[in-house]
Amino acid sequence: MMSAKFVIVGGGKMGEAILSGWLASDAAPADSIEAADIVAVDPTPERRAYLEGTYGIACVADVADLPADCKPDVVVLAVKPQVMMGVLESIAHTPAFQESDDGAGPLFVSIAAGLTTERIAAALPQGAPLVRVMPNMPLMVGAGASGVCGGAKATSDQVQYVADLFGCLGRAVVVDESHMDAVCAVSGSGPAYVAALVEHLRDAGAAQGLDPELAEVLALQTVLGTARLIDETALTPQTAREAVCSPGGTTLAALDAMNEQGFSQVIDAGVAAAVQRSKELAAM
Repeated sequence: MMSAKFVIVGGGKMGEAILSGWLASDAAPADSIEAADIVAVDPTPERRAYLEGTYGIACVADVADLPADCKPDVVVLAVKPQVMMGVLESIAHTPAFQESDDGAGPLFVSIAAGLTTERIAAALPQGAPLVRVMPNMPLMVGAGASGVCGGAKATSDQVQYVADLFGCLGRAVVVDESHMDAVCAVSGSGPAYVAALVEHLRDAGAAQGLDPELAEVLALQTVLGTARLIDETALTPQTAREAVCSPGGTTLAALDAMNEQGFSQVIDAGVAAAVQRSKELAAM
């Protein structure tokens, strides 16, 4: 019969990024995870065949298809927020997710944006521990930024364990749940802001006569290089910015023009709008 230490509900891009990253990681605690330890749940036959063939994991179409003796230690809920409640209803009635005779049950991990631990926990088997994670898309290349918080039944050790697991896929920080909307707005949505910056730098360079492909290469490498510069040296974002700005030079002229157009106000407005939308999604 099938057995698993991890069940990943949702075999889409983020679910795949999580399982592939853990399988490839040589850092603890993910370094102990093997393909035989993972079962993925996905309703699409083609997707299941792909995951099975690529990673050697087991797949099922629905959580109800998991046998009763499949007792996972961790269940990752990697489905979209709008289908989460239906999935949780199935989980609540599936024997594989219930407490065993000794009182042990799985640790649930949700990566659904906007859904609070209170709302999710209310639909899980009673007393089930839950940890909420807000990852971002760079998780797919092992460079994710994840915010982690625990539900009412999760212990500090369980929260830290999940943070360590997601730390194997980039960086993970433990935060209070009251800050998760801001995490969503800064790092969850942040890759789109950075991608938009690259787009606009490319287009602005092209408008000044650069070949668009060359302008994109330069813009992208500048973003990558600046992030590494700040990350790997003693420079802060402020001191890195100041180091590039020569008095009376081109960089100050550019920043002055951007600030006159409301550069900082645009960023503030965008993050605030994302926070507000995250709160709205949580209330739906």
